[in-house]
Amino acid sequence: MKTPILLADDHQLFREALRHLLDSQPDMVVAGQVGSGLQVLEQARACQAQVVCMDISMPGMDGTEVTRSLLAALPQVKVIALSAYSDQQYVLDMLQAGAVGYVTKAEASDELLRAIRAVLRGCTYLCPDVAGAVASAVTGQGAAGVPRTRLGMRERQVLKLVAEGHTSGQIGEILSIAPSTVDVHRRNIMRKLDLHSVAELTRYVIQNERAAR
Repeated sequence: MKTPILLADDHQLFREALRHLLDSQPDMVVAGQVGSGLQVLEQARACQAQVVCMDISMPGMDGTEVTRSLLAALPQVKVIALSAYSDQQYVLDMLQAGAVGYVTKAEASDELLRAIRAVLRGCTYLCPDVAGAVASAVTGQGAAGVPRTRLGMRERQVLKLVAEGHTSGQIGEILSIAPSTVDVHRRNIMRKLDLHSVAELTRYVIQNERAAR
């Protein structure tokens, strides 16, 4: 069965390009399109959308407000933010509103497909433009990033890769360690930082970067 997707963007040509892309996939179908934030909730209900690709800047209500309202009514829906911007403030606002993915419009082709499939697996997905900014908070010099005294070197390596959206299996391959070892590091990181999900971890990294500026 194909995953029903709602496109929420006020640029019709951009929506049509996305519709053509998504409808060409064997596991996806664009079930609805809207050009105003005020129409999102009604249309998401009508087309039984499992995923909403949400423009951040729309008439009526912006994407952050719409995401909060949508998820309050339909918490099972997965929201992926679409934006022309990769600024950390935009990313943080959308994650705090409940989005589980963030893709810049410049990368909204293969990256959007990856994001949709990732969030349907229960993962948080950030496109490379955004993941790079988040990762810089972990590896940056000085006060920026996670306090080094709290995490070991390997934990910082794992944290960087988790923030970039890699799975335990992928991290294990990159670091040449077993996925089970990666899972141990992830649990230790979450325990030390008192975090409970990848979304919380990503917000933590962004907030630390912003506070250090």
